[in-house]
Amino acid sequence: MVTALINIVKKGSLKMWYAVFILLSGCLIVYAIRCYTAHITASYLFDNPAQLPMQKTALLLGTNPKLKDGRNNLYFDYRIRAAADLYHANKIRYIIVSGDNRKNSYNEPDYMKAALIAQGIPAERIYPDYAGIRTLDSVLRAHAIFGQQRLIIISQKFHNERAVYLAQAHGIEAYGYNATDVDAYNGFKTQLREYGARVKMLLDVWTGKTARHYGDKIVIPE
Repeated sequence: MVTALINIVKKGSLKMWYAVFILLSGCLIVYAIRCYTAHITASYLFDNPAQLPMQKTALLLGTNPKLKDGRNNLYFDYRIRAAADLYHANKIRYIIVSGDNRKNSYNEPDYMKAALIAQGIPAERIYPDYAGIRTLDSVLRAHAIFGQQRLIIISQKFHNERAVYLAQAHGIEAYGYNATDVDAYNGFKTQLREYGARVKMLLDVWTGKTARHYGDKIVIPE
């Protein structure tokens, strides 16, 4: 009887260690993917506008201007500020504001356009992309719909790493301008989700995933 109980405990322990090994291996792979993306894109990301090569167009990636509790979303505010800084530094002439617009009561491109106009950027210099549902959609549509083969992507650094990787994987010459990031406490959930987003990024590239919506081309003048 005692021997049988010991064998059961040993078998249970072995299964537990197998589960721990698989879990740790999965976490290590996910972490490695994030580090790999950061390494590949490091030389294309900039914090200082003066270091950026001048481009005709920037792609501003969208987010909600407000948090669920009604406070301002600092991710949004910092991206708007970064886009305005680039424009006023004469590093870009046009801005594609790309975001989600699947609900009548929610319109990221229009929120961004209004915020940019408030920063002194002329409305005719801003081009809304209402089908930027995901980062992949925003990047691919900037090329396919708006005809941009090279551009500057504006978002926080962690987001720019993924967006620039996607752009380059699809033959688009892209640079990232890093908006100010949110502090670790307020950005914890977003940073945690980013690990899964990096895995999905690689899967999308490997499987040839395309944007959900295309349509008529929009010409941005020279």
